[in-house]
Amino acid sequence: MTIHVHDTLAGTKRELVPLEPGRIGLYVCGPTVYDAPHLGHARVYVVFDVIVRHLRARGLEVRHVRNFTDVDDKIIARARERGEDPIAMAGRFADAFDRDMEALGVARPEVAPRVSGHIPEIVALIEILVRRGYAYAPGNGDVYYAVRRFPDYGRLSRRNLDDLLAGARVEPGEAKRDPLDFALWKAAKPGEPSWSSPWGAGRPGWHIECSAMTLKHLGARFDLHAGGKDLIFPHHTNEIAQSAAATSDAPRAEDFARYWLHNGFLNVDDEKMSKSLGNFFTVKEVLSRFDAEGLRLFLLGTHYRRDMNFTDFLLGEAERRIRALYETLEKADRLSEGGAAGARGGALLEQSLEALDDDFNTPKVLALLAEAFTEANARADRKGRRNPEELAELAAFARDARAVGRVLGILQREPAAARIAIRGKAAARRGIEPGEVEAKIADRARARSARDFARGDAIRDELKARGVALMDGPSGTTWTVD
Repeated sequence: MTIHVHDTLAGTKRELVPLEPGRIGLYVCGPTVYDAPHLGHARVYVVFDVIVRHLRARGLEVRHVRNFTDVDDKIIARARERGEDPIAMAGRFADAFDRDMEALGVARPEVAPRVSGHIPEIVALIEILVRRGYAYAPGNGDVYYAVRRFPDYGRLSRRNLDDLLAGARVEPGEAKRDPLDFALWKAAKPGEPSWSSPWGAGRPGWHIECSAMTLKHLGARFDLHAGGKDLIFPHHTNEIAQSAAATSDAPRAEDFARYWLHNGFLNVDDEKMSKSLGNFFTVKEVLSRFDAEGLRLFLLGTHYRRDMNFTDFLLGEAERRIRALYETLEKADRLSEGGAAGARGGALLEQSLEALDDDFNTPKVLALLAEAFTEANARADRKGRRNPEELAELAAFARDARAVGRVLGILQREPAAARIAIRGKAAARRGIEPGEVEAKIADRARARSARDFARGDAIRDELKARGVALMDGPSGTTWTVD
């Protein structure tokens, strides 16, 4: 088993070789908590949740660290608008983030550090950078990183200093020696949270926060650093400069994280998600209308490094696919009850894991699942008795489908309950009252018992016009919302 990942720093796929055999240290940049989690967050953290699940499925021990940025300019500005304490407000949004990620099936990391709980580590790291000559304090309470001191600056983002200088500027009140330099520590301002430091009261800059937290929880070097591609510059670029300079005598970009993973953007209706455009959707809002596994399936249908587009129609299609998968699982479970599946996973499981070994290719896994479910559905719908070998094949399919689903974070519910839950979300979107549908089905059953087939057909057509499909079976009539 060999896992290859696309390393942003190298610009190519590389074999994933842990620093310590059998163990992976992973840092995923977490949210800046000044608002409710949105669909962009859903994509980032579902993607890296699956990556963690796969690494563990391959027998690796993963130490997963995902931070909360709870000290930041945006948080301070939002808290000022609302008349709240910034740290308390950020804490409330962090709790909301945890709840929404749990609803999405995203497992919590082993460590979820918050900036406000790591101020001593941040101050100590800045002191090291000042002592080594990579940072300077101009005497106004600020501390800046001297970008030109780090030879590898910009390698991750493939930008050179001349290009960066063209867009750089010095804001009023800043005391930078060079427009490219960035703040490690910001002097206290009225109404802002602040902590004591050798340079006076103040608060950390954004980039130094993650450098301090990775150093504390994963060490000076670790395996994987991940986040959205919008973080490549300046955030991850600056993290590399800080961390390498603080821990190496001849620092290079490689002297920090060994591999860098970045996911693509999620657009809404082919435009960047923005409140001003009216296309900004929170996770809570979307999950109030659509099934969480449907959202996961949708997000995993595009390779994590590519940009993707969100529409209600596409999410509805993904939800219908999840429903169909559960319908097939339910058939397989019913028909193979008591069948012996065998002790080892079959081709579906192994091929899926191999696809994930190749830079976490979830679209290929979903294609493999679709093919296997189509075959299993046809086998389940075949008329006549089945021999023990066929029952064993159905049992093995159900087992392996759930094993693949476990890595993707889907197909872990009891099928009948999942179908009903998915149907409930679809019905609510269409304004369909389940009790009314059940009453219509009962009326139809009475009409058919009375051999009034015209009345029965009229009820079916009435429901069909409203988006309700009826399925007659040996145990009665069931329904779905198309």
